[in-house]
Amino acid sequence: MNAPANWPCLRIDTRGSGKQSHTRVILDCSISPNAPKTEVVGWHDGALRLRLAAPPVDGAANDALRKWLAQQLGVPQSQVELLRGAASRRKQWAIDVAEATVHHWLASLPALRN
Repeated sequence: MNAPANWPCLRIDTRGSGKQSHTRVILDCSISPNAPKTEVVGWHDGALRLRLAAPPVDGAANDALRKWLAQQLGVPQSQVELLRGAASRRKQWAIDVAEATVHHWLASLPALRN
């Protein structure tokens, strides 16, 4: 299955210029904590809708989501940064990974298939 040209939850952020440029993927997520298991369940207002098997207490949900995203995309946790939404269900993550990797991952998710 080919990924659509534009996933609503995804954008690219490029900082710097020339040899100092750095590109990362920005992923918008809508989270439902305290789920039986962590899984993508679809879309919510342009964000990737996830059920998360972690409580929203003392940053546990953010830590669990960072670990899960890193595992799903095959990157170290240090390459997954929470940009916005530390205390909110709506979160924005910056991930140092190739855009094609995220496109492939999103296209492989059963909950996002038509």
